[in-house]
Amino acid sequence: MKDWIVPTLGALVFWGFWGFLPKITTTYLAPRSAIVYEVLGAIVLAIAMLISLNFQPQVHPIGIGLAMTTGMLGFAGAFCFLTAVLTGPVTLVATVSALYPIVSIFLAIAFLHETITLQQGIGIVLAIVAMILVAA
Repeated sequence: MKDWIVPTLGALVFWGFWGFLPKITTTYLAPRSAIVYEVLGAIVLAIAMLISLNFQPQVHPIGIGLAMTTGMLGFAGAFCFLTAVLTGPVTLVATVSALYPIVSIFLAIAFLHETITLQQGIGIVLAIVAMILVAA
């Protein structure tokens, strides 16, 4: 088995729960409050990770800037998701927002010069069509 399969399946499961729980959360908390508690939950895990690194994370100015930007983008995406599930059905909000890799793919092609096969391109087009059909 390839070494990326297990963490990928982990992401699938964690993000699956991540996509479901906000619908319940927003019945008790407004999105602006819920996001604060989400961040606190992330801080708990960040502290655990910091402990596992013996309080010596790698330091590189560009890496730190990119990681912090990633965190801010994740926060913004999570807030948008919370706001959407407040009034929208989680089944549709989760489906449409789960297609975010399409943005990542286009960015990877444009800036990292990665390539995709014809079959992968057809899959991406079908994913876009699926999003349109689901959101309609």
